[in-house]
Amino acid sequence: MAQTIHLRTENLQKLRSVDPRLVSYNIEMTEVTGGTFWKAYTPEEIAGRGTFPMVGFSKKGSLMQVYPPIDLTQPRLRKLAKALGPVWVRVSGTWSTKTYYDFDGAAKGVAPEGFQNVLTREQWLGVLDFVKAVGGRLLVSVANCEGIHAAHEPWQPAQAKLLFDLSREYGVPIDAAEFMNEPNLLSGSGAPKGYTFKDYIRDQDVFNKWLHENYPETLAVGPCSVGGGQMGKMKLEEGLLKIVSKLVGTEKLLKGAKEKMDVFSYHYYNGVSERIAAGMSFVHWPAEKAHSEAYLDAAAYCARAAAKLRDQYMPGAQLWVTESGDAGGGGDTWASTYLDVFRTLNELGSFAAISDGVIFHNTLASSDYGWLKHGTFEPRPNYFAVLLWNTLMGTEVYDSGEPIREGAHVYCHSRRDGQKGLAYLIINNSATESTAVELPREAVRYTLAGRDGVRSPVMTLNGRELFLGANDELPDLSGETVSGRLVLAPQTCTFIVV
Repeated sequence: MAQTIHLRTENLQKLRSVDPRLVSYNIEMTEVTGGTFWKAYTPEEIAGRGTFPMVGFSKKGSLMQVYPPIDLTQPRLRKLAKALGPVWVRVSGTWSTKTYYDFDGAAKGVAPEGFQNVLTREQWLGVLDFVKAVGGRLLVSVANCEGIHAAHEPWQPAQAKLLFDLSREYGVPIDAAEFMNEPNLLSGSGAPKGYTFKDYIRDQDVFNKWLHENYPETLAVGPCSVGGGQMGKMKLEEGLLKIVSKLVGTEKLLKGAKEKMDVFSYHYYNGVSERIAAGMSFVHWPAEKAHSEAYLDAAAYCARAAAKLRDQYMPGAQLWVTESGDAGGGGDTWASTYLDVFRTLNELGSFAAISDGVIFHNTLASSDYGWLKHGTFEPRPNYFAVLLWNTLMGTEVYDSGEPIREGAHVYCHSRRDGQKGLAYLIINNSATESTAVELPREAVRYTLAGRDGVRSPVMTLNGRELFLGANDELPDLSGETVSGRLVLAPQTCTFIVV
């Protein structure tokens, strides 16, 4: 036995209250319109067998495929999304930056010059119906491409006005907006050719001024930067990191901005996936490290860095992770398995201990990092993990008194059911050692594990396999009553409600 944790229920320091919509998600614009997204891994690749070809960005096209629009009316999808409770739904992505809103049908499905794809009125109303059905609030980013303006010209709001006005008229207004997805990649994210950071600051101010004047109820969110979470591991490349940060860092998107923003947003991925790791091995993690201390610290490292910038440029603003996942590039080969549950739950616990805000997982139902499998919407281990979090962990956050260490990532919240007591999450990420827990009184235990090891696509709860039942009924998520001393096996995640 490596160590013993003593759970306390009295005299704990309260850290903060967190947003009840902490657990939220993305539906990519490419899903809404139909378009290219990451190819699914094969079952052999997911199991970790064989050699996955390390393909570079120059062959990116071979890693993508064209998908039809997502069916947001599908009963299973709506049922599982609604079960998560109130959420923010973000419709964005690089695809969004180059989308033409063809709400009168004049384009007849053909993107005008300077755009890449077309969003129809029916498709957008489908999004609004989905948001309403799941009790969601809506976050978007808008088009900022050559179809809107040239790099040297200010951004124009005519297209965005169509999106905002249709949403308002339909009764599901846009509640928050980021100007552009991942703007520190500039034209790489779809901005006009020759676009600079100076151009971006100009246009971000134009957009936010327009937003404040015409849609004052809508939160202005930004800067939506990318390139933070993976930085936690790159100690050997510190010199390179400093150079990269100076050239394309988040501050490039904030210095000189005049218009106020309400929420500070950034993107966090632990690294890049096997699909795009060639030439970027220093930001790719092997599977055997995916439960290590360095790996699990990446989310907290990124949140602390973002909070520091938030305090400098937007004091008092909420912190939103508007894209989150294990790896950019559609997720690693293990993203759809139990192995990614360690990262997912640890991110929620560590983020809530650092700041108030919202985490938008990328995605709800597309690619290998989706909580639900693309097309069939079968729930993956991460779906059941966040469902349990939302069922058990309340919004009041406490210092557990236990330092974060291997085998004992301990997070403490109020109970989500509103009853007196506490809900603990204990992650034993050790591959070899059990962790003992001394309970202060009788409690209810919920232990998650991989059915066939950490790379299993099936997760168990107290030994029961988690599958949908007949008529897509959710499985039994009840816990078991325990008292005295518990032993938590290696590589398990356990909720304890006392």
